[in-house]
This record gives sequence, structure tokens and C-alpha cells, in this order.
Amino acid sequence: MLTALPDPTIYLPGTGEPSLRWGIVGPGWIAGEFATSLSAHSAQRLVAVGSRSRDNAQAFAARYGIEHAVGSVEALVTHPEVDVVYVATPHSEHASIALAAIAAGKHVLIEKPITVTAREAREIFTAAETAGVLAMEAMWSRYLPQTSVLKALVEGGDLGDVRHVVADHGQQIIRPASHRMNDPEQGGGALLDLGVYPAQFITMVLGAPTSIEVRGSVTATGVDASAAVVSTHADGAVSQLYTSMLERTPTTATISGTRAFVEVDGPFYNPSTFTITAAAHGSPSVRWVDPTMLRGFAALSYEATALARFAGQGRNESPVHTHAETISIMELLETAREQVLTAAVPAPPQDLSAATPALGEAPAQEQGAN
Repeated sequence: MLTALPDPTIYLPGTGEPSLRWGIVGPGWIAGEFATSLSAHSAQRLVAVGSRSRDNAQAFAARYGIEHAVGSVEALVTHPEVDVVYVATPHSEHASIALAAIAAGKHVLIEKPITVTAREAREIFTAAETAGVLAMEAMWSRYLPQTSVLKALVEGGDLGDVRHVVADHGQQIIRPASHRMNDPEQGGGALLDLGVYPAQFITMVLGAPTSIEVRGSVTATGVDASAAVVSTHADGAVSQLYTSMLERTPTTATISGTRAFVEVDGPFYNPSTFTITAAAHGSPSVRWVDPTMLRGFAALSYEATALARFAGQGRNESPVHTHAETISIMELLETAREQVLTAAVPAPPQDLSAATPALGEAPAQEQGAN
């Protein structure tokens, strides 16, 4: 049994990465959390914010101490003082804004899910490779200290042959039919917004699935309300993913191998802790605790520092969350969405008077309307 766990990789500032100049498109809630973390916990510089509403951009700039506020996407992505564009708009706008930024020679960090379809993700990555800039999904979970330790345990064989991975992410998000979460045109639904987290955890451990079976429900507006996804992977390993915007779930994850299993405390996609237990019945557990003091969305800074490091190395993609894997995750989510929508099992009606903020996220998981 392990008595000592691998040291984590921590994307700390001042470890050789350039101090890049950042611009934000989409001054909503997640952009605010990102701006706060960037300023407090990284060597990166936030210099500009853009929105179709100049008033919104100016209000955001005043709140977060940003020098430049512009009234269009074009003005932001072509701004001469911007090196990196952080895209924090609704999902349906990610591809067009990222492509515009890349065409202007900017690196891009694109909020999850990177796009609505795998085709759009391929277009972004091809454009970035051609332009010689870095394109990266803002999958902040991949840059948390616990993630590097989990990957080391899996890749080092400490868990043995991994046979089963389970992860869930459900929040009770009760919003009007017009809200982006209920709007097919804006990439609404549970899978893209919430299910992307367990999907990336599963593919990190097992790789892309070879087959997928899905059961779920659909809202009256035509987006997936819930989905249970059972997938088969290489060598017959199996994964289980559950996501929903109808109810709160534990948001935990487990990795089960022939030598040991790992249980990641919820929410697993945030800075968290985990235990590892040997396969033999009655074995003691070893507990890992994050050695940093960053909690919650303060840890968004890790992905910004990582991007700067990779850009400084001349990379076009993140080595810990590659273009190929990002596309495979989008393919998984696309297939799952198609199966749920094809079955069209109606979700129960929601009582809007019971609406409460989504736990662990922003109220209704707001991203910027740029």
C-alpha cells in the first residue's frame, strides 16, 4: 500500500512564464471570478474587456480595475495591447469569437465547453495551429494540484489496471424557458454546461469511449435536462457519467483499479481532497489534502499561469488537455446529447417559484452576454 503520494504539479506564478496581457470578451459572472483570481494569484495582466454593450464593458472595467473597455468583439480581439483573449460568452458564441481572436494573432482561452460541436472545436484548433498561437479550453479542473497527483497514480500503475470510473455533476437550475440553459440555440442543456466536467475526468483516466449508451430526459424547450451515460473504453473498462439540471448530486468521482481505488470528494472539479484505498478488504486509506491555500474560484489562476507557460514555450496546445482529447470530449457529449434528444423522454415540469442559485456556481451559471 502507498504510504506517500506523488508531489503535485502546481502552476504557481513567477516560475518562468511570461506576463501576458489579457482581454476578456463577455463580462459576466465567470469573467468576474476569473478577473479576481488573475489579479490576486498570477503574474498575468488584465488590460481590456469587450462587450457589445460598451456600458457593460465600462462597468466591468471599473469594478476590476481594467484600463480599456471597448464596445465590440472586433475592437477587443484586435486591441494592440492584448496578447490573450479569454472567451466567457454563452457557448454558442465561443467558436466565432475564438476564430476572430486567432485571426488577429491572439492566443485564446475559451470557457468550457470549448464549443457546441466537435466540428467547431476542430476549426479552432486548425486555425490556431496555422496561425502559430495557442488555443486552450478553460477546463480549470485539469490544472488543479489534485489532478496531477491522480494522473500520476493512474499512469504510474499504483491503482493497477483501471476498470471503472464514475463521475457526476448535477445542480438544480430552475430558470425560465428563455434562459440560455433552456435555449437550444445557445447550447443549453445539462450535458454541455455540467456534464463536461465528469466527461473530461473520465477521458483523462480511460481515454475516449469506444461505445456509448445514454438514458435521460428533455425539457419542453428541447434541451437535455438529465443524462446517464455508460461508456466502454479500451480493454473493456467501463465508465458511468451522470449529469442533470433537475436535481443536485454529490459531484464526486471514483477511479477503481485492480490494486486500489480512489474517491475524490465533491465537488471533484474544484480544489478538493481524495482518499486512496488498497483493493484488499479492510485495507487502510491514505488521504491526500491540497497543500495550497487556494480554494474555490481563486484556483482559476492556475489555468491562466499554465497558458502563459505553454505560450512561452511556443506551444499551440496544452500538454495536459490536448486538442485531440478536447475534441474527443466534445464527440462524447455530442453523441450523448443526440441519444437523449432522439429518445425525447420529457423532464418533469419545474416550479419557477422554487428557483434558487445553483450551488457551487454562479446563480444560473451565468456567463457573459457580450
